[in-house]
Amino acid sequence: MSLSYVEGNTYKGLDHSVTNLPKGEYEDCTFLNCNFANSDLSGVVFVECTFEDCNLSLAKISNTAFKDVHFQHCKLVGLHFADCNPFLLEMSFDGCQLNLASLYKLVLKKSKFRNCSLHEVDFTEADFTGSVFQECDFAGAIFDRTVLEKADFRSSYNYSLDPENNRIKKAKFSLTGLAGLLDKYGIEVQA
Repeated sequence: MSLSYVEGNTYKGLDHSVTNLPKGEYEDCTFLNCNFANSDLSGVVFVECTFEDCNLSLAKISNTAFKDVHFQHCKLVGLHFADCNPFLLEMSFDGCQLNLASLYKLVLKKSKFRNCSLHEVDFTEADFTGSVFQECDFAGAIFDRTVLEKADFRSSYNYSLDPENNRIKKAKFSLTGLAGLLDKYGIEVQA
């Protein structure tokens, strides 16, 4: 069975929550206001694609390839990015809801997250060296042996990470965010 190859298409308003997107490689495609909630995207390859105003919550992404993929204003709740294909993995997120997602052991150096909700996201053992987290909400996010060197958290909030258990050399934090680095000590920081 040969997989389809699609290049340069724009898809609007598709609902793949019941029937799955055909398996194949999608290059330079745009998905606008599409519903992939609970769908099976396993083995699909996305190269230089954009998802805008899409819902991918709880989609199966086992061995799915996201190569230079941009998510804008998407709902990505509960996605197990740890299951996707790590080869040439590159994603950016703008205005997305990634609550309860798993980024366990992913290598996403120099990634960009802008205005994202990252509630209870699992960043355990992932590598986000040089990544930028702009205006992101990390309420309940898990950082355990995470590489965050040179990452920028200056405008983000609600994070709690242990500097002794995570690599944060040359990471950037704001004065108001310092409390998130001291949570384990149970002290109060007041302005």
